[in-house]
Amino acid sequence: MADEREDWNGKIIEEFRSNQGKVGGPFAGAPILLLHHKGAKTGTERVSPVAYQDLGDGRVAVFASKGGAPTNPDWFHNLVANPEVTIEIGTETVPVKARVPEDAERAPIWEKQKQLMPPFAEYEHKTTRTIPVVILEPAA
Repeated sequence: MADEREDWNGKIIEEFRSNQGKVGGPFAGAPILLLHHKGAKTGTERVSPVAYQDLGDGRVAVFASKGGAPTNPDWFHNLVANPEVTIEIGTETVPVKARVPEDAERAPIWEKQKQLMPPFAEYEHKTTRTIPVVILEPAA
């Protein structure tokens, strides 16, 4: 399973980098960034393509939906353990710091994401967990 996911992600990453941050297929037209993170246990460098929402002021939000699976994606645990990461967004590579917002800050971002990208509402209905929102802010 991990090999399939790595191969799938590898193809998306290659397409992203070849097309100035744009990808096709099921993600055509969706805002996608490449999240560089370190394994929480291993420290291994990883890259994950994820959908994002632009919050303005250089901040973006990403969503640990994992397609509505019962568990959070590995990258979420990695961000909590190692919040200083970089993202590739368009043609830029930017250092950012990840943080998980409190419910009052999370709620409007999550509601807007479900409106912008309706599959996220489906993911919410598929799982009993609260899907985490992670805010990525410019590193100081």
